[in-house]
Amino acid sequence: MNDTHVKSNISAAVELFQLIMYTPTFTLGLLFNVMALSFLFFKVKKLSESTVYMIALIFLDTLLLFTLPFKIISYHLQDNWNLGSLFCSTLESLYFVNMYGSILISLCICVDRYIVIQHPFTAPTLRSTKKAAMVCAVICLGTSAGTISTFQLHGEGHNISSCFHNFSKSTWENTGLLSVLEITFFGNMAAMTFCTVQTIRSLRKHRRPDNPQTDTTRAEKIVVTNLVAFLVCFTPYHVAYFVYFLVKNNIIHTSSQQVLRDIVQVTLCWANLNCCLDGVCYYFVLKESLEDPLQNSEKNILCLPDRTSSISTGSSHQIAQIN
Repeated sequence: MNDTHVKSNISAAVELFQLIMYTPTFTLGLLFNVMALSFLFFKVKKLSESTVYMIALIFLDTLLLFTLPFKIISYHLQDNWNLGSLFCSTLESLYFVNMYGSILISLCICVDRYIVIQHPFTAPTLRSTKKAAMVCAVICLGTSAGTISTFQLHGEGHNISSCFHNFSKSTWENTGLLSVLEITFFGNMAAMTFCTVQTIRSLRKHRRPDNPQTDTTRAEKIVVTNLVAFLVCFTPYHVAYFVYFLVKNNIIHTSSQQVLRDIVQVTLCWANLNCCLDGVCYYFVLKESLEDPLQNSEKNILCLPDRTSSISTGSSHQIAQIN
């Protein structure tokens, strides 16, 4: 979330930072997401649980990326948005709703990986492509309900002149909205951290003593990288948003409100890097999996084994195929 009615509340330094960050985020993120999606549609012959989650994640990330050029335009126009209130609210919905949809799908991928590694014998009953599709559908429908809130960010019936910022006072007094967003993120963060730690512990048990640099080591690095990227991208914004909410509601008193406002803008911009990192990560994982003759089968695609490989976790190579 951004700010209230203050003329030209975006500092020049923040505008420049957003331009520098959003340009490569948009171009590279769109490029690698489209390339990863192309691999999925043209190279993967059979859908698995992992491919279903990845298609949903790439779809949500791509929709968010399409809003970034308009976000740059909105900050340049400041209080002179002339593309229509309905169009602005639609863009804001795509931006904020899809960001949290991506967070929830990322959790699903992490939990799915955890189930395969930690509970290989019950995984076939817990996992299926149909169940994965249903989970994605529920997440998309659930997050879409957030559109009700995003269409009221500037106040009911308000003629929007500043898109993506200058939100109404009622928005900043909405404790329910704050609670939902913060609980969604920090709850996901706790669950993903737990699943990642447990997955790493299981992977290390399958290391070969005579050759520790096995595929499990590579798998561990990718699992940790995924979690670190998630935390680095999203944590600063949610902490800054929470602190700024307290300041706006006079729960915390400070004379540095402009600084906090800029920090919220910068951390929100930083959070969007996750869309780019998702595409880059999964594009190269897909490319490597398809080119590696030892991993050249549908069941090893997209960082997760299918139900058959999940049962046979006896070798380090099979365990490493989650990545």
